[in-house]
Amino acid sequence: MDIARPDFVRKKRLRLTLYAASALIALPAITIGISRLKPAAPLVERSSVSIDSVHRGEMLREVRGLGTLVPVDIRWIPAQSSAHVDRIVLQSGARVKRDSVILELSDPQLQHDTVDAEYAYKASQADLANLKVQLASSLMAQKSSAADVESEYQQAKLQAEADKQLSDLGLQPVLTSNKSAVAEQQLAIKRGLVEQQLQIADEAAKAQVAAQEAHLEQQHVLYELKKSQMDSLHVRAGLDGVLSAVSVDVGQQVTPGTNLVRVADPSHLKATIQIPETQAKDLAIGQKASIDTHNGIVPGHVTRIDAAVVNGMVAADVELDGVQPPGARPDLSVDGTIEIERLPDILYVGRPVQGQDNSSVGLFKVVDGGTAAVRVTVQLGRSSVNTIEVLRGLQIGDQVILSDMSAWDAYDRLRLD
Repeated sequence: MDIARPDFVRKKRLRLTLYAASALIALPAITIGISRLKPAAPLVERSSVSIDSVHRGEMLREVRGLGTLVPVDIRWIPAQSSAHVDRIVLQSGARVKRDSVILELSDPQLQHDTVDAEYAYKASQADLANLKVQLASSLMAQKSSAADVESEYQQAKLQAEADKQLSDLGLQPVLTSNKSAVAEQQLAIKRGLVEQQLQIADEAAKAQVAAQEAHLEQQHVLYELKKSQMDSLHVRAGLDGVLSAVSVDVGQQVTPGTNLVRVADPSHLKATIQIPETQAKDLAIGQKASIDTHNGIVPGHVTRIDAAVVNGMVAADVELDGVQPPGARPDLSVDGTIEIERLPDILYVGRPVQGQDNSSVGLFKVVDGGTAAVRVTVQLGRSSVNTIEVLRGLQIGDQVILSDMSAWDAYDRLRLD
């Protein structure tokens, strides 16, 4: 039979109580300890990131942008008057000569004004001819009168000289000699007045002719203007090249100044490159450049930098110095690279995704023989398209990850596989 053992039961209950109390005490401690443990470093595939080494030497600073080829010689031909588009002779893309007719326009009012201007010009020519005849006739009559006065004066002069000689010899009264002298003086005065009148009349005639000639020239200019406007109704290219745009349609009514067609010379092109405004501060006229047309690279130099920023971009014109590669044509998309400067004997590394000029960034440096990477603070300086200057935080030979590592911002250490 079983024998009751009260002390054994009491001891068993005591052990269970101690075990439960120990568990209650240990469980929070274990929970707190686990919560304070640092998470294990995440694993990153080495092949999925870009890694570069820090170098010392010369770094070429460049900026790069996308752009298009545009003709250096572009001519927009505007409408000279209000007109109606009757016919489009040539379409966009056609090769044109200087005198090639592209559009035919019509303007009945201009035709009427041209006829009026022509007749006004011819009437002014006739008026000038008539005025010259009238003035010549008037001057001829005045010259004839002046000749008569001159003749009378010469006769009076001879008579006065003869009467004086006779009076001196006592063969004629002195009174007669004096009368002859007075007559000579009067005719001399009349002769002077007639000469002055003749001179004034001649100057007046010249002034009238000059005024009529000015009026005639005015009518001639107006007539030539109308003729030029009439001729402009046949819209011509004006230069040898390619018709790059026709901006009107048949039947359209255009006003003076409306751009009708655009003609460009495709044999002389330049590149207009769009540079981000953050990289455009160091651009300067004359800097070397290279233009990639995707069918060849052409050297060039910067000739113009836009003063304004448009949509975060600054436009720079690059004149091509080399031979244009095959397929180069207006509006062709190109890549442009402009050389800013050469920096000798500096530390540099490949440009990180988030690396900007004169900034401080956190980069992952490869350590432990390439099996891990730790975050370090790096001070960056001047940048180029693919490289950037290292001021502090790295040494020659250090390897850093250049890829976007924002997904691991919460970690200071990574494992590389």
